Amino acid sequence: MSQIHSFSCTPDLLSKTNFASQEAFTLLQKCTTFRQLKQIHAKIIRAGLSHDQLLLRKIINFCSSHDHLEYAALVFHQIPSPLTFTWNLMIRAYTLNASSHQALLLYTFMMSRGFPPDKFTFPFVIKACATCSSFHQGHAIHGQSIKAGFSGDIFVQNTLMDFYFKCGNAHNGRKVFEKMHVRNVVSWTTMVRGLLASGDLHAARAIFEHMPAKNVVSWTIMIDGYVKNRQPEEAFELFRRMQLDNVSPNEFTLVSLLKACTELGSLKLGRWVHDFTLKNGFNLDVFFGTALIDMYSKCGSLEGARRVFDKMQARSLATWNSMITSLGVHGFGEEALALFEEMERTDVQPDAITFVGVLSACLQTNNLHDGRKYFEYMTEGYGISPIWEHYTCIIELYSRAGMLDEVGRLVKAMPVKANDEQLWGSNTNGTASVGELDFRKTDDLDCLVARKCYNSDQLGWRRVFKWDGG
Repeated sequence: MSQIHSFSCTPDLLSKTNFASQEAFTLLQKCTTFRQLKQIHAKIIRAGLSHDQLLLRKIINFCSSHDHLEYAALVFHQIPSPLTFTWNLMIRAYTLNASSHQALLLYTFMMSRGFPPDKFTFPFVIKACATCSSFHQGHAIHGQSIKAGFSGDIFVQNTLMDFYFKCGNAHNGRKVFEKMHVRNVVSWTTMVRGLLASGDLHAARAIFEHMPAKNVVSWTIMIDGYVKNRQPEEAFELFRRMQLDNVSPNEFTLVSLLKACTELGSLKLGRWVHDFTLKNGFNLDVFFGTALIDMYSKCGSLEGARRVFDKMQARSLATWNSMITSLGVHGFGEEALALFEEMERTDVQPDAITFVGVLSACLQTNNLHDGRKYFEYMTEGYGISPIWEHYTCIIELYSRAGMLDEVGRLVKAMPVKANDEQLWGSNTNGTASVGELDFRKTDDLDCLVARKCYNSDQLGWRRVFKWDGG
């Protein structure tokens, strides 16, 4: 039986010759699969309804939401004279599906054919410019929006402000904000976010304090701004004010607070945030659960991290990576490698970050055998190109074992040889760069190993884990 039957689209119904627009619209509203959609679309064509742009927009919107953008484009380009609403929908579909260049090409095509944009066209197109960092085209479209008479539209202005800040032009972002006669909470929040992104914490706080009304997004952005600027105490002070203002936090707020706990190295405060979520009915989803694992691990409670991991019903790659790394840096290398193998059995594909955790686990337990095995497995089994963190781990293992020829071979094989500071640390006391060392000479090899061991001791995990050595 066809899946289309699930919403009472019977063969008799599809075979009716008097298939009307309202009936097709109802079926499209109930449609849940791409197969169903194609069946309904075929019936629409046979019934002579392919001129009905309301139906075609429903099809385009469904395809946009279900990762069938090519089919949506096929439907769109068969419309002889799309309405501006239909152009907007297709531009929006491209923008939301990481096809911003296609969105901009379609906008240019729309303009060349003489179809007039409206106030809804410009936010979609400007967002596409922001996504692909097309500053010059976005600036030109700003001018076109002014000529079209939409310079005072609040949605256009909010999108323009966001565009300029994302393109690194804080000056123009400020100008848009200052020229706005009417502002809503999105306007103020966009300004705060933009100033934070441009590194002006003081100005962002000043705008935040002048906001006539603040919602959870506004509070969260400002809290996160302080966390990113390594001012966790101020982040918690803002959270206290947020509660006094009777604004309920969301999971993004709480994840920012967990990062603040990590910055403070306060396990007690981290447990308080965890308890707060439990008392207020927050679910242990992938996003929040992964943040909890990270906090517990970096604040010294591997037990707490593992407890959260085991309770999570769904886990992302980031979740596995966090737990594997946590086990490794706490000295449980074998457990970390066992967890990696468990991850593979669940058909989760590892990435470069996974192998940073795996190789770090080998490094923490001084396990050269497994380190070599997983380094080769990463490159040959998964086709992952080594990054400098991978090289750092494996070179350190070879250095400890005195296998200096292998050290030399790996260093010479590295795709980037000039940036020695990343691999060896910045505190080299004026010693020779890697490129200047001759690995046939014992003195040069000893120099290299000495520098590597010194820097791994100075720049090791103690600086990451606040509870151990600060």
